[in-house]
Order: sequence, then C-alpha cells, then structure tokens
Amino acid sequence: MLPVLEVAAKGESSVPLAEETIAGHFGLTEEERTLMLPSGKQRVLHNRLHWAKFYLTKAGLLESPKRGRFVISDTGRKVLADPPEKLDNQFLLTFPAFREFYRSGEGQEAEGQVGATTAPADTPEEVIEAAYTALRAALRAELLDRILQNSPSFFERVIVDLLVAMGYGGSHRDTAEQLGRSGDGGVDGVINEDVLGLDRVYVQAKRYGSGTTVGRPEVQAFTGSLVGLGASKGVFVTTSTFTAQAIEFASRIPQRVILIDGKRLTELMVEHSVGVRPSRTLEFKRIDEDFFAEE
Repeated sequence: MLPVLEVAAKGESSVPLAEETIAGHFGLTEEERTLMLPSGKQRVLHNRLHWAKFYLTKAGLLESPKRGRFVISDTGRKVLADPPEKLDNQFLLTFPAFREFYRSGEGQEAEGQVGATTAPADTPEEVIEAAYTALRAALRAELLDRILQNSPSFFERVIVDLLVAMGYGGSHRDTAEQLGRSGDGGVDGVINEDVLGLDRVYVQAKRYGSGTTVGRPEVQAFTGSLVGLGASKGVFVTTSTFTAQAIEFASRIPQRVILIDGKRLTELMVEHSVGVRPSRTLEFKRIDEDFFAEE
C-alpha cells in the first residue's frame, strides 16, 4: 500500500499506469509481473494493486477525481510525511472511514472487534468466510460508486431492474412503462405489487452522494403524497442514508413506508443479481459418512 500511496503523491494515476513503477519498486521479474491468479482471469500484480488502491481510498488516503483514476488526498500526504513501519489493514483501521467500511461489510461488531476480516482465522472455513465477507463488502461499495458515476436515467433503470428481479411489477416492460421518468434526478412512480395489479406501491428515489442525507421533511412529503393518492404503501430509495429522524418518522406512521438506503440497495442488488454476475464458483466437498458406515 505504501508504494501505491507514493505513486499517487506524484500526480493522478491509475492501476495500469502504476503497475510498472510498483513492479520496479519490488524488483519483480517478468514472470512475477505476469503471474496469474489461480482462476487465470487476472494477474496477481493487477489484483493486489486494485485492492491496495481500493482500501486506501476507503480510508481517505486516496481520492478518485474520475472513474478509474486516483490521487493522494491531504490525509494521505500527512501519512506519507510520517509513514508507519507497516502500512496495512491494521493501520488503516485507525481511520474512522475505514472502520465504518469494515463495519458495513461485517454487518455488526462483536465484543469490540472490527470483524472476521481483520481477526485471525483459526480454520480454513473461517479464512474463506472472512474473504467472502470482505469481497461482498467491496462489491457493494463498488456498485454504489458506479451508480453515482452514471446518469439519473441509469439510476431509474437500476430501480426498475431491481423491482422486477424482486418479483414486482409483473414484467419488465410493464414496470418500465410505469417508472420510466427522468429529468428530476430521481424516480417517482407507481408499480403493481403483484402480476394481477391487485395492489399498488408508490416509489420515490433520490440519487445523492455520500455527503447528503435524506431527512424527515423529504420522507414526510412523500408520505403526504401517499395520503393524497389514497395509497397505503410506499418505498423510498436513496443512494445515501436516512437521518435518525426520518427513520423514526417512517416507523410510526399509519402508511407502510419502506426506506432503502445505499447499503441496503446494493445488498438487494447483489442478492438478486442486478448489476453483478458470478465470477467464479467454488465447490467444497466433505466426507460422505453414510458411504463409510458399515452395517
């Protein structure tokens, strides 16, 4: 991670551009530079540079001025001015942004520990589970970044695809016809809750960056619209987060309003395979005890 930070301090860069410098820093041979992961789909060097860049960005030491590029941040320069003996995940955990990233990846903290991905694993199963959790957290974070990099109309399509994948709206064509509005930076529409259209759900979505939250006034305005339409169910989706006041308000009103923040949105996208696809499947086998049981 430290060499990546040093590269970023010299100016805007990218993983492909940084590869030559990093390879030279470690004195890698041509064979080591082209070594592939066991899957055969990516070079080890590229993979490690990608993760180093990703973690440093999550800790706030790097910034992304545009897609695929990175540069050192003010925080990163302070670290580089007095670098630690070892710049690794344990050091990054001293930064609140990185700790929060790991919390969101693990879902919870146990007894003050950050999570399985930072704790020593005792068995191969624990190693696998920790790696799987870290990969899922990284995937969700990347999904959110990619949504924010695209247009409001793309966000509309994400909502449509997700609702259809979850079984709402009947068909993609019907759902798209009812939700396909653009121009206001979000989605406002109505979908059928079931194929027959026996009940309807109103949807509002706001594509906000991480620095903006959705407060009680926005949720209250949406609820007011539901009352005016005589509706009892609504879904409010945002790429950011909801304030505590907004969540508390939604929990005590007679209408059923579901709040989906950026974290939950990406969890649902991964769960229902929207915007993601399998990269590799591993099959783990155990001893068949019945096979070895002698009568």
